[in-house]
Amino acid sequence: MFELVVSRLESADDVEVVERKGLGHPDTICDALAETLSRNLCREYRSRFGRVLHHNVDKALLCAGKAAPAFGGGRVIEPIRILLAGRAIATETIPIAEIAVEGSRSWLKTNLHALDPDRDVRFEALVRQGSEDLQALFSRRDPEGLLLANDTSFGVGHAPLSAVERLVLAVDQQLHGRARTHDHPAWGEDIKVMAVRKGTRLRLTVACAMIGRYLAGVDDYLEQKAALAAWVCGCAGDHGFAECEVVVNAADDIESGSVYLTVTGTSAEGGDDGQVGRGNRVNGLITPCRPMSLEAAAGKNPVSHVGKIYNVLAARTAEKLVSLIPEVKEARCLIVSKIGAPVDNPALVHLHLAMRQGVPLEQVKTRTEEVAAAQFDQISELINELVTGTIGVF
Repeated sequence: MFELVVSRLESADDVEVVERKGLGHPDTICDALAETLSRNLCREYRSRFGRVLHHNVDKALLCAGKAAPAFGGGRVIEPIRILLAGRAIATETIPIAEIAVEGSRSWLKTNLHALDPDRDVRFEALVRQGSEDLQALFSRRDPEGLLLANDTSFGVGHAPLSAVERLVLAVDQQLHGRARTHDHPAWGEDIKVMAVRKGTRLRLTVACAMIGRYLAGVDDYLEQKAALAAWVCGCAGDHGFAECEVVVNAADDIESGSVYLTVTGTSAEGGDDGQVGRGNRVNGLITPCRPMSLEAAAGKNPVSHVGKIYNVLAARTAEKLVSLIPEVKEARCLIVSKIGAPVDNPALVHLHLAMRQGVPLEQVKTRTEEVAAAQFDQISELINELVTGTIGVF
């Protein structure tokens, strides 16, 4: 049994800050393309060899292009460059470069409705063979068949999500889930939401890359800004925030003609570069008022890289503690790995619990340990979910 520490959490923050970078943000694009490549490699490895082979393709860089946005049109002058790098087992029968490029092109076509990846993006696949020592470590297993942790790292998670965290996720998910070619097509996918709560007061700052081809002029632009602000206010009301200040594209200077206008719906066309690991954590949020790992989970192999597995597992453990133990109001989980040890045998698990009023921590300690142990007993199922892509990591 691994070392497990349970301690009391006091949580009553008057200030809360929550951020999400949408799917069209350059950092999120890099996360998505790295994770897509890992999942496609897992599928290819399983198809050919019956198991996932060693790989870590968590290095992707987006270099912004150059564009000339305009009302009623605009054009991309220099294409966006996307570099996909990392380490993977390569054979003559596995076209890694083709898998990387075609998977990336497909993801962009599916998720950015105004971007033409065939014309507006140039891809470079720079995936190379991994080192012999890490390949050897990857090939070793414990007596029960689990792989060994390939890094000394840690993962953290918390539950439940706060009302503000749920709202920020809902804003992005619902905006992305709409029929984007018909429902406000001028709203691009590069949407960043920043929520700041002070006591009961909530302010949402939303950056949205507007698409020039769907706007006749500045009046149309202002109309779409107002529509987006009203939509976000409505979403906030649905989540219990009847009074919420919403600001859209705060840097606009209408008098000088400076507005957030794009050709493709993403600042990657000319305004901002991107990199794996600089955006959302595995719960889809950036939450500086909560414990966070700086681990870049996207693109890491899902069967032995604890920098990926433990962040998902920590969040899941916290969720289970809150849902299965009524006396626990809030839970935070920290898991520390030890390189070379089985992934279900961490060096340390720390559970930080906020209890319902008047309930002593000792009353739930045994149940807490049982819930945590059960999550590690199910780690093989979690790994399979990561391999098949049913768990998001950005």
